[in-house]
Amino acid sequence: MNTLRKALISAGLVGSTLVGGALGAALLNGTANAAESTTSTAPAAATAANGAPATGHRGGPGGGGPGGANFDPAKGGHVGSNGVTEVLLTGDTAEKVKAAALAAVADGTVQRVENDAEGSPYEAHMTKADGSPVTVKVDGNFSVTSIENG
Repeated sequence: MNTLRKALISAGLVGSTLVGGALGAALLNGTANAAESTTSTAPAAATAANGAPATGHRGGPGGGGPGGANFDPAKGGHVGSNGVTEVLLTGDTAEKVKAAALAAVADGTVQRVENDAEGSPYEAHMTKADGSPVTVKVDGNFSVTSIENG
């Protein structure tokens, strides 16, 4: 078997394992939060163009860095250091999180709302009127618990 074929097969197996693990974590998280969330969807884990999982918008464990070249943060998909994949919120849950975030950052514009991989049930990514980014953490009762600048 030639080296290129071995590399491609290995990459496919590793990618499948990571995607399966992320999907399993998302499903387990969805089951654990089923009583708190009225409507949300869990799309398949985000993948880059080459089939490998895309890195999160915080650059993986610890955060801070940009995501992969093909990562679109507007579609969710960040995987936290705990293995939880953030997915975009929809329906009534999304509207409640948006309303809470806009009440906390009145001059802001909501970019996306999703479940939070690092602590809170939900978060809203926003841009303030001055152009600076802010993340608003929201609890299961749709109350703002913190606002993170940057």
